Amino acid sequence: MAGSNGKQKTVRDMILSLGLIGIAAAVIYVFIPHDDSAPEVKKVDYRVELLTARRAASYPVAAPEGLTADWKATSVRFQGDAFDAWHLGFHAPGGEYVQIEQSTQKASTFIDEASQGAEATKKTEEIAGRTWTRYSGGRYDALVHEGDGATTVVAGTGSFAQLTEMAKALKTT
Repeated sequence: MAGSNGKQKTVRDMILSLGLIGIAAAVIYVFIPHDDSAPEVKKVDYRVELLTARRAASYPVAAPEGLTADWKATSVRFQGDAFDAWHLGFHAPGGEYVQIEQSTQKASTFIDEASQGAEATKKTEEIAGRTWTRYSGGRYDALVHEGDGATTVVAGTGSFAQLTEMAKALKTT
């Protein structure tokens, strides 16, 4: 039985080591600061890109005016290479996402990409003097206006009320 005493020490030492590691991990977790809150949304200034897009695009580029401070612009880009594509993304009240997309690309292809697979419904709305068609069922819901030389899509994870609010705020001058 001389061999069993050595095995007992080895097991006991391993349990003591695991206990010390557990205590050290608990101390580190308690005393090292950690932040579980959502990161602050970074707001972008899109004025320069908007002016550039309005000069370069073959259609009237739309951007919102008069939205509350709860709406934060988070992304902007204008690609004038193939289809004069304009994108402006917003962090909407309640943490949802709403984007404005405009392009001269073939409407069916562009709407599918901008709405990420949403399908047209039979419901249309008059918003700010324009007729918008509702799209739903994809990753995003969307309001789509075809005209003025381009297709305009207001889409996102926001409610149709938020999409409508954005569509009402769109100005082209």
